[in-house]
Amino acid sequence: MRFACRHRPVVRALIVAVTLAGAGFAVRDVPVAVAAGPARDLAAAAPDSVGFAADRLTRIDAAVARLVDEKRLAGVTTVLTRHGKVVHTTTVGKPDVTQAAPLRRDAIYRIASMTKPVTGVAMMMLFEEGKWRLNDPVSRYIPQFATLQVHAGENPDGTPRLEAARGQMTMRQLMTHTAGLGYVINDVNPVDKLYRQTGVLDARKPLQAMIDTMATLPLLAHPGTRWYYSAAVDVQGYLVEQLSGRSFGDFAQERIFAPLGMKDTAFFVPADKVARIARIHTEAPSGLTPAPQRGDPTVKPAGPSGGGGLYSTADDYVRFTQMLLNDGEFGGTRLLAPRTVEMMRTNHVQPEALKTMQPGTGWGMDFQIVTDAAAAGESAPTGTYSWFGINGTWFWIDPVNDLSFVGMIQHQGPAAAEIRGISRNLVYQALVAPEK
Repeated sequence: MRFACRHRPVVRALIVAVTLAGAGFAVRDVPVAVAAGPARDLAAAAPDSVGFAADRLTRIDAAVARLVDEKRLAGVTTVLTRHGKVVHTTTVGKPDVTQAAPLRRDAIYRIASMTKPVTGVAMMMLFEEGKWRLNDPVSRYIPQFATLQVHAGENPDGTPRLEAARGQMTMRQLMTHTAGLGYVINDVNPVDKLYRQTGVLDARKPLQAMIDTMATLPLLAHPGTRWYYSAAVDVQGYLVEQLSGRSFGDFAQERIFAPLGMKDTAFFVPADKVARIARIHTEAPSGLTPAPQRGDPTVKPAGPSGGGGLYSTADDYVRFTQMLLNDGEFGGTRLLAPRTVEMMRTNHVQPEALKTMQPGTGWGMDFQIVTDAAAAGESAPTGTYSWFGINGTWFWIDPVNDLSFVGMIQHQGPAAAEIRGISRNLVYQALVAPEK
């Protein structure tokens, strides 16, 4: 069995205790000192003190600078941690290519689908309180979902042909994108088109309106048969409200952001922080182009999107990833029990739906999981969990090597996927003392 190094003092203490007990000593009579280890407080640390080669980490700086110099990305912020310490950071470029101001470390980003793991943590906090179980039918909490039908093609007149679902979607399926729901980020199938046409994920409306509309739309697959990236996490945001009796935004602020010290993370940006928001850019033949502003970031949404509505900073989000690496605790505040975090980073996609996923990957509680690093073609080891946002932000958490990486850009185009892949290669080539 492989243990992260922070557990080794405990393991050694247990071995000593068991050995003494076997020799006839009463374990309760033997004082066993367990080293506390250095604080996991995100203080800066020299790379070589935590197993990284400093000269090799400079390759991250060079790669990021190249993408910015080639005008493929406007600006990039990255934070790498190991053993609870910040090992390396990069801040390069501009928040807006049309302006002269340089990018600041505290720039605020639309993190889009990196909201999903935060929603997952909120759900699992309520799971710990006994508010729901993995195999519960979703209709126990959303009665309108009891009679959802499945899109099975089209009738001769062009209308949808529907059939009864073969089973009720479960909370496990809702947490793993296997519930059969559609999404609004594309219209590759008739159900996604209906999601877009009906404006089902309109943050200007309360989350109840989202559920009422979604209940009139068909599923795109029978629950449990297919993995399909979906609006399931927006539904989870609604469930947080129903199960907690608090608005989703207030729950996240009071139970997650404030305790973790995530002072710049919310579903809106106060007016005095707007100047720190990085612009979204797109790639065009003429070069980088700022995308049009979408909505007013200072307006608190009536229906905060659990699937993609948060604003945050690199330093805020790394506090969130470190809480998970610390098995649910950060800065003296415990959000989740260690076993709950283990559940979140375990694949829960059942065999039939797993066949529809990328080889070597699965899905936990709102995270993608590397189940076989070789099959996935990953530098990160089996057990790593991660996700990214449509506006370019990305992160991963590696519990084997006790490290996390957070990257922030505001970009829609091929360079976003390129930097995600390159960053993993460059982190692991610099890790010269991995866990054995």
